[in-house]
Amino acid sequence: MQQRAEILAEPEGSTSNRALSPVWFAILLMISVAIWWVPLRATFALALSDEQFTHILLILPICAVLMLADWNPDWKVSAPASPSAAALPFAVMTIAVLLNVVTRRKAALPSDIQLSTSILALVICWIASFALCFGPRTSRHALYPLCFLLWMVPLPHCVLDRVVSFLQHGSAASAHLFFAAAGIPTAQRGTLLHIPGLTLEVAPECSSIRSGLMLVVTTMVLAHLLLRSTWAKVFVVALAIPVSVFKNGLRIFMIGVLATRVDRSFLTGRLHRQGGVIFLMIALAVILLLIWILRRCEMGKTSPKARTS
Repeated sequence: MQQRAEILAEPEGSTSNRALSPVWFAILLMISVAIWWVPLRATFALALSDEQFTHILLILPICAVLMLADWNPDWKVSAPASPSAAALPFAVMTIAVLLNVVTRRKAALPSDIQLSTSILALVICWIASFALCFGPRTSRHALYPLCFLLWMVPLPHCVLDRVVSFLQHGSAASAHLFFAAAGIPTAQRGTLLHIPGLTLEVAPECSSIRSGLMLVVTTMVLAHLLLRSTWAKVFVVALAIPVSVFKNGLRIFMIGVLATRVDRSFLTGRLHRQGGVIFLMIALAVILLLIWILRRCEMGKTSPKARTS
């Protein structure tokens, strides 16, 4: 009886420690926000002022939704990291803090690289704090939402410019395909498209990077929530990039056709300036259709097992 009492007494103590895990995690979050307050404020100001970074405003709410969607009853009984297992996350947190301090003191670094590095260090600190407070088992369950936080890191201009250039040339090439499919003679020179009576230029502002990033982020969320297999999720997310390029090519094609055959005002009208949402919805519909097909395939694979069982 004494041995049984000791066995029953142990879970009570461990349960109280586990109940404190969210409290310690909240404390570490508040400390990290205080340490990273300046780069955090700069990041959200950038997201509010520059459409290329608007998606950053959605990342924290999306991560919270993903965490709740993936919540497993086993998480509640997952103990925090033991002293030996806590050494690694604590070391990672320390390195993240030092990286932030060193980055902010390096005046020679461009401001955009300083900001990207600081926010990357913050995200790493948050992931390590979660692992420290909730333990490795719970951290494995929450790996996808935690890694999704990396979308908070603003891309430096040296990377962003390459992405914009890729979208420019890809959009011009896809628009060329649409014109060719419609039987309209087209000559492409880089980001310039020459059609009868009109020359279109896919400028950096027309690269549709904002809606492209929104589409990729949304696809990652939908694929994670609606698909089971890893290969299907990776396939859908990878396909979101060319879908984004083709939907922008379709937009350029539509504007070119309407400007040459209906009215020149379409070159500067609302479809040109605010029509991105329409084509984003078209691309999202394509992604949802693909996810529905893959779900049917996954259900087809699992149904024979269900019948045999």
